[in-house]
Amino acid sequence: MESLKVKTINDFVNAGEKPEILFWVGSAGSFDERAKKITRAFVKILNKANINFAVLGEQESSSGDAAKRAGNEFLFQMQALMNIEILNSYDITNIVTTCPHSYNTLKNEYSDLGGNYKVTHHTEFISDLIKHGKLNLTTDFNYKKITYHDPCYLGRGNDIYESPRDLIANLNIDFVEMPRNKRKSFCCGAGGAQMFKEAENGKFEINIIRTEEALKTGADVIATGCPFCNTMMTDGVKNISEGQAQVKDIAELIAECI
Repeated sequence: MESLKVKTINDFVNAGEKPEILFWVGSAGSFDERAKKITRAFVKILNKANINFAVLGEQESSSGDAAKRAGNEFLFQMQALMNIEILNSYDITNIVTTCPHSYNTLKNEYSDLGGNYKVTHHTEFISDLIKHGKLNLTTDFNYKKITYHDPCYLGRGNDIYESPRDLIANLNIDFVEMPRNKRKSFCCGAGGAQMFKEAENGKFEINIIRTEEALKTGADVIATGCPFCNTMMTDGVKNISEGQAQVKDIAELIAECI
């Protein structure tokens, strides 16, 4: 496995330095085995671009997104206030995350509790690296066609549609949109804390419907920018036609090209 360089915020403090950005890993990126691959891919990109970044390490805890979506406002505020205290104690101003759920919570909901940060999604950050010449890609894919699923908290929640598509354009691979895309995209089924509960009675699972839409494009790669979407779409492919397509985070695709 390729050696990756990761420093904690305490490493910077002990050296009397400050990182350019804080990489908020998120619960999925920290503990889910599949999502850890996305974390490693993004770190590989940061290393390649020589970005001076830090992680909180053991000081990072849940952003509180799941608690808030599940209706437990008290627990959310406890988690948020604890995180804000830690972030402010290190004078953190710039945060990048691979998780749209964390992105939305940190950017739009922490400010009411005293946490004011510039929060960037990793697709935005990687796109800027390429635009400013800090990251060069050498595409040598075996993939033939790619489609992209818009995560709800990234797209409809925060109007981020173009940076993921800009990155796909840099891959020089045939890109085909699903009929429902951008603002009219269809949820993967994980949002609103649905990831952590059984679905209500109904004829279809939401992730199966969305995965069918993706597979009908003929793509052999389904790209997304969210670890939760990745899980739901991966499960969908296994349920419908395992092996027909791979589900990849955009960071993983970019990491394959550097």
